[in-house]
Amino acid sequence: MNNNQPLDTPIVCKGLWKIFGANPKNILNEVDPTWSRAEVQEKTEHVIAVKDVSFQVERGETFVVMGLSGSGKSTLVRCISRLIEPTQGEVLVDGVDTVTMPEKELIELRRHKLSMVFQHFGLLPHRRVIENIAYGLEVRGMRRDERLKKAGEVLESVGLSGWGDNYPRELSGGMQQRVGLARALAVDPEIMLFDEPFSALDPLIRREMQDELLRLQSVVRKTMVFITHDFLEAIKMGDHIAIMKDGEFVQIGTPEEIVANPVDDYVRDFSEDVPRHKVLTVNSIMNSDCCSCGETEAVANALALMDKHQSQAAFVIDQHGSYKGTLTRGQAMTNLESGAPMNQIVQQETAASPNALIETLIGTATRLNHPIPVVDSENKLLGAVDHRAILLAIEGS
Repeated sequence: MNNNQPLDTPIVCKGLWKIFGANPKNILNEVDPTWSRAEVQEKTEHVIAVKDVSFQVERGETFVVMGLSGSGKSTLVRCISRLIEPTQGEVLVDGVDTVTMPEKELIELRRHKLSMVFQHFGLLPHRRVIENIAYGLEVRGMRRDERLKKAGEVLESVGLSGWGDNYPRELSGGMQQRVGLARALAVDPEIMLFDEPFSALDPLIRREMQDELLRLQSVVRKTMVFITHDFLEAIKMGDHIAIMKDGEFVQIGTPEEIVANPVDDYVRDFSEDVPRHKVLTVNSIMNSDCCSCGETEAVANALALMDKHQSQAAFVIDQHGSYKGTLTRGQAMTNLESGAPMNQIVQQETAASPNALIETLIGTATRLNHPIPVVDSENKLLGAVDHRAILLAIEGS
């Protein structure tokens, strides 16, 4: 047990290597770290699939590993479950190193804590759908009536009610993948590993399965490692993304961080065609120096502040900085001489969250001719987003 592993970090990989060849451990000691994968293969006749990879996955998050074919991503996920034996390094699952784990304990880990969903569904053709889903529970030794009841519940959760008595051949590809997903969920694992699970599906069905998994994850909150070669899928599915090339991680970050700040041309090539307003958050374009005034402020003073900020509105806040409403220039001009208190003339508007995607502001921006206020979870005014910033984000896509 590694007592230094945080309780909320169920997967930690440290210095993980996988080398294919006749003498991988000997070659590992001889390899110059500066050699490329091609140089290693040319000089040693060994192939580096995973090269000194370290990362961690927080509990309940979806960690996506994205890379082109041959980048090492599928080998990496198989090293986590030890379907492939790592050459060197540690894979800690809840603090226990699976690399040195005895075979019996490893089998129990796979039965109770880990589930894996592959690109090819691997369904048993001679068994009905409900029996396929219950298979892992059968391996555990659960009674037939109990496992079929559990399988039926999971079948319903993936939208396949009424299909339990059918055979896999009677289902479409997307439905078969749902069965594969249900089979993995049935054993109620803490960790789920996905190796390009949707890449064999047609584009429309693939999007449906992505949405289905996101929906399920919002409910079950499993710890997931998701492998893909599709960057759009990566940014849609991942809380964090690792970009992999030639066995190494080039960059790790949130979808927003990777799209906004790619570390090199390799990552930039993936992100250049991504609609930025569908990935970047309001926080990335928010202006914290916005036009605001106190709720006891005179209307004339509010107008002066608008002039100073060259703004069409002022955001009214109370003494604690909480957003109370918006005073537009037109409202201020109309009520300049009336003496009406600020709280009677401000306009109540829905404010934006700093964590919302920029695209969610487009509809609001088309209705207003002034900036959109941004508030935190306690309704404190953080700043504002103007139309030009939104337009630039869209044009940058």
